[in-house]
Amino acid sequence: MSTKIRLSRAGAKKRPYYRVVVADVRSPRDGKFIERVGSYNPLLPKTDPNRVKIDADRVKYWLDNGARPTDRVARFLGEAEIIPVPAQRNNPQKAKPKAKAQERLKAAEEAAAAPAEEAPAEDAAPAEEAPAEAASAEEAAAEPAAEEEAAKAE
Repeated sequence: MSTKIRLSRAGAKKRPYYRVVVADVRSPRDGKFIERVGSYNPLLPKTDPNRVKIDADRVKYWLDNGARPTDRVARFLGEAEIIPVPAQRNNPQKAKPKAKAQERLKAAEEAAAAPAEEAPAEDAAPAEEAPAEAASAEEAAAEPAAEEEAAKAE
């Protein structure tokens, strides 16, 4: 029989409380278990000694008999120095954007890189000419408007 040391949820809605139990791997999370070996109250502050309580002797017995802790319980056992602290699991592959998002990012980077290389040479000349053109366009638009107002006044 294969066993795990895992958490079993108890407590009310939005007020979680977990038991650390040894259970058959085939039994449901909150179902039948072999032995209760501790508790975990996530509502208490992290510095509170009552947040995680573990019966170290019973856990060592079950570990010697082949029980495997889940990731969360292994962290608790590592902090209690019953087993070596497990390495923190981080899967950067899952955090990466998917294929379509990567293509969009790549296209955006290429589009940003291409104008940036050509832009300084082209933007320098039009930047000097643009104010003069804008001013002449404004004057040209203002002259017919002034003529129309003068015609209406007469």
